Amino acid sequence: MLFNPEESVRLEGDTGPFIQYSYARISSIRRKAVAQGVVEATDFSTLTDLQATEAELIQQLAGYAAVVAEAARTLSPAVVAQYAYDVAKSYNRFYTEVPIFAETDPLKKAFRVALSAKTAEAIKTSLGLLGIEVPERM
Repeated sequence: MLFNPEESVRLEGDTGPFIQYSYARISSIRRKAVAQGVVEATDFSTLTDLQATEAELIQQLAGYAAVVAEAARTLSPAVVAQYAYDVAKSYNRFYTEVPIFAETDPLKKAFRVALSAKTAEAIKTSLGLLGIEVPERM
């Protein structure tokens, strides 16, 4: 096995820095939302037309408890690491494909900010279980 130090700090691909960068990106989005006065509403029951990447991200976030249980059952932290990577990858696809601040519907905008916040929470908690800190900025 060869260790390549340049690959270990890449901000893209299957790396810790990629996951940390995703968290930092979401932190930036949350700061921007606060500055713009976007309120993270809690009732999104009237939203009916989710984008595919939003639905995918929600499904992944809903699976967090099962992932942690599987990691505990198998004594495999790699399960949590893979989950964090998969969530970060899905979030970045969502971020690329779905407008957050360009959205004109205030409820959709608030939903996307809230979805971003929940994603950040899942990433932070997952990496915390692995003893990895998450930076607010990179």
